[in-house]
Amino acid sequence: MAALESLPVSAGAKRASLDPVTKAALARQRRRKRRLRKLLLTLLVAALGVLFFVPFLWMLSTSLKFDTEVYRIPPTWIPQTVRWANYPEALTYVPFGRYFGNTMFYAAFTVAGTVFSSALVAYSFSRLQWKQRDLVFGLILATMMVPYQVTMIPQYLIFKRLGWLNTYLPMIVPSYFGMPYFIFMMRQFFMTIPMELSDAARIDGCTEFRIFTTIILPLAKPSLAAVGLFRFMDCWNDYMGPLIYLRDTKKYTVALGLQYLRQYGNAASAEQMWPRLMAASTVVTVPIMLLYFFTQRTFVEGIALTGVKG
Repeated sequence: MAALESLPVSAGAKRASLDPVTKAALARQRRRKRRLRKLLLTLLVAALGVLFFVPFLWMLSTSLKFDTEVYRIPPTWIPQTVRWANYPEALTYVPFGRYFGNTMFYAAFTVAGTVFSSALVAYSFSRLQWKQRDLVFGLILATMMVPYQVTMIPQYLIFKRLGWLNTYLPMIVPSYFGMPYFIFMMRQFFMTIPMELSDAARIDGCTEFRIFTTIILPLAKPSLAAVGLFRFMDCWNDYMGPLIYLRDTKKYTVALGLQYLRQYGNAASAEQMWPRLMAASTVVTVPIMLLYFFTQRTFVEGIALTGVKG
């Protein structure tokens, strides 16, 4: 009996032995600690958000200033005199309307090709059984480690031989052959879909392509949306591709249009050059921000679900 009394009492037994008043006090203390941790985490995230938002605020402020106020020291965050004319002047100084249309054309065909081809290849790697499947998948992933600078010149020579320079074909056509990163993303999502659905469809006489289009793709809308958003933002911000392959200024995208505005505006007249450039940059940045703001739920869901099963 003495030996039993000397045994240590567990934490659960100690909590069970406490009176209800003490238990309620401990519960309130734990809730306060959780609220405090949540509050500190929220404040930290808010501070980081403000820190990352500062460059956009400075760009917006500069876009509404006169040129003389841009170089003022100490800098002013709120313009003394708001100059809205910077926006129409920036968008008409170079043909930004045409550049927006060119970018949408380039992005639409590239997104369509990337989504369909990557989904089709990912379906093969995740739902079909064939020899050396995992080896080929590993080789495809290995190509992600090859820097673009290594393949840039060979690709340029190939497209030059094909006569595709000064067209959008060098930037659009490769997307119809799949992209390793997006193939990996969609493969991970397809593997979360039960195989029983495909087996039942095969018993009913469906072909693999029909299973892919009528069963798998409708279930993979979050993943497809995430891939489409990723690729659209890549095309919208793409600077290197249009710089390499496009020669005619009428075919420029918005990324090249900003650089063209900087060079042409500086050569023609230095007056109001920076406010105009910031105004054009604001107009180019806002669509991406709005796109992410209205689709962030789908975006986050698509990213999260691709890592459920590996």
